[in-house]
Amino acid sequence: MSQSRTLFIGMDVHKETSAVAYVAQEPRAEVTSLGTIGTRQCDIDQLVRKMQSKAPYLIFVYEAGPCGYWLYRYLTKKGYNGWGVAPSLIPKKSGDRGKTHRRDAVQLARLARSGDLTAVYVPKVDEEAMRDLTRAREDTLSDLKDAKFRRKAFLRRQDIRSVGRANWGPAHLRGLSEVVCPTPAQHIVFQEYVRAVTEHTERLQRLDQERHEHVQAWRLHAVVEALQALRGVPCTGAVTTPGPHVATSPGASIPAS
Repeated sequence: MSQSRTLFIGMDVHKETSAVAYVAQEPRAEVTSLGTIGTRQCDIDQLVRKMQSKAPYLIFVYEAGPCGYWLYRYLTKKGYNGWGVAPSLIPKKSGDRGKTHRRDAVQLARLARSGDLTAVYVPKVDEEAMRDLTRAREDTLSDLKDAKFRRKAFLRRQDIRSVGRANWGPAHLRGLSEVVCPTPAQHIVFQEYVRAVTEHTERLQRLDQERHEHVQAWRLHAVVEALQALRGVPCTGAVTTPGPHVATSPGASIPAS
């Protein structure tokens, strides 16, 4: 039997280890499990050398998850074909609830060969940087809302009424500076709640400024500007609007054996 030209390599990637399995392109070929390897670049290089001795064309498949896109970028930079697949779109058999790292790697390799996996769009480095800025802003906004709620709940428990019509307006802030709690310990707690709101507000302002500066140099700056021209679309909405990136069927470019 002639050696296969194409191998599909499934990788169940985690923080410290990755389970690996591979299968040849031929329909009747059996999936082989290689066990577990490390996740350092030298471990990936060793795996590549081992697979290259079996076939000249390698296709690496892994689930896009919390470990990020570094594996995809590392493999493609070295000239290999890599797929990041959507975990929610991986076909599952009814009643198949057994899940191990080895079985996941085997399933990825098998489904990649059959063309049943959906590849995700992998953002460029500058796009992911903008995403991180946007995520940090969303986290800060959530922290700010929680801090305001805790401060308000604390005053309510002490039956201290808010001053001023607009929350966190000038009159409201002046009223907060005049609040006196029943005990020194409670006053310390109140001051910490107010300080938390102030710090989150300042962090939100810094992130907004950083995002504004980075958008100016972003390759999609013209798209962001065009979206903001629409009525009711602020900068936050324009930056976070998904682009028209559609992952094509990965199997379309597989060479014949």
